[in-house]
Amino acid sequence: MLVVVAAIVLMLLIKAFVVQVYRIPSASMEDTLLTGDRVLVNKLIYHFRGIARGDIVVFSGQGSWGTTTGAPDPAPPGNPLLRAGYDVLTDVGVYSTQTYYVKRVIGLPGDHVVCCVNGKVTVNGVPLDETSYLFPGAAPSVQSFNVVVPPGRLWVMGDNRAISDDSRGHMSAGSPAMGTVPENEVAGRAFLIIWPPSQLGDLPIPATFQQAALHAGASGAPVLQVAGAAVAAVPAAVPAAGAAALAGIPVLAVRMRRVRARRRERRRGCAGARR
Repeated sequence: MLVVVAAIVLMLLIKAFVVQVYRIPSASMEDTLLTGDRVLVNKLIYHFRGIARGDIVVFSGQGSWGTTTGAPDPAPPGNPLLRAGYDVLTDVGVYSTQTYYVKRVIGLPGDHVVCCVNGKVTVNGVPLDETSYLFPGAAPSVQSFNVVVPPGRLWVMGDNRAISDDSRGHMSAGSPAMGTVPENEVAGRAFLIIWPPSQLGDLPIPATFQQAALHAGASGAPVLQVAGAAVAAVPAAVPAAGAAALAGIPVLAVRMRRVRARRRERRRGCAGARR
């Protein structure tokens, strides 16, 4: 019994904090994800790195789109004991009244996302080549948009743009922050299709999101945390030649000490000879 209980507890902990299986309910991510596919979602990865453009993420509709019907999610139980049990089941992914979505991240906080420029979606002025993941024959978007992603939020889109209800469909005044979704509602990153066997495969970030211009245009100087303060990382003020000279100072000092030591030894030797 102890082995069985330990196995169950371990499974629940893994499901709560490491990986969880999600079922794809619709065709909005075809052909990347088909209806009925089961994907593994890494719930730990964003504790070690930030959300990246091109990631396929699973997120709650709280603070953004709500439910698929537009009705609010059912409220958690009011009874404190039942509420505690509900929170535990939600944390381990066994039961939840929340609505979850799966989409691809196109824009990060601060990104300027536009469609369409010469028939392509652009991020910070850099066009995306989406042919590797868009539904065959689908246009990047038939709906135009021009959005600067607010802080702490994401612009997300489905790969099957013609039928995907994504950030574009929630740009109306009734949706917060121009259809973007909160970063803190992201449950994790879908990284592997595990069912059916014919679909088995990983879900890498498409090459178009690795463009150097895309990353250079989206971020300024990197920020280092020094003693709790944010300090912009700037190039060293010392030229390369000056830095090399400074690096050679300790070596020169050691050599000077050796020379002095030899001179002292010689003096002592000379004094002994005189005696």
